[in-house]
Amino acid sequence: MIKFLLSTGGILAMLGVLIGAFGAHALENRVSTELMEIFNTGIRYHFYHAFGLLILGISSYFLPDTGWLRWSGYLMLAGVIIFSGSLYLLVVTDTRWLGAITPIGGTALIISWALFVVAVLKGGIQ
Repeated sequence: MIKFLLSTGGILAMLGVLIGAFGAHALENRVSTELMEIFNTGIRYHFYHAFGLLILGISSYFLPDTGWLRWSGYLMLAGVIIFSGSLYLLVVTDTRWLGAITPIGGTALIISWALFVVAVLKGGIQ
C-alpha cells in the first residue's frame, strides 16, 4: 500500500503541473476569467490531494495496513478524478452541467480525510 499511495501521489502531482501549465498557456486567453477561476480551483484541490496521498503513503509506513487507510487512499484518488476532472472538463468544453458532478468528488475527498483520521486513531500511534 505504501508504494501505491506514494507513487499515485507523485503521479497526481506531476499531472497537476502538466494540467496547470496547460491552463496557464493554452486556456488563459481563450476562456473567460470565471472559467479560469474554476480551472484554478480544480488545480488547487488536485495539488492538495496529491500531497494528501503522499501524506497517506508516509503515514502507512507507521500505521497498520487496514481498510481504513486503504479506502482513504482510494477515495482520495477518486475524489481528485471526479472533483478536479469535472472542473477541467467544464472549463474545456464549457458544459455547465458538469458542475453538478463536482460535489460527488468533494464528498469523496471529505470521506477520505475522515477515514484517514479513523486509521490514525485506531492505528495505535502514541
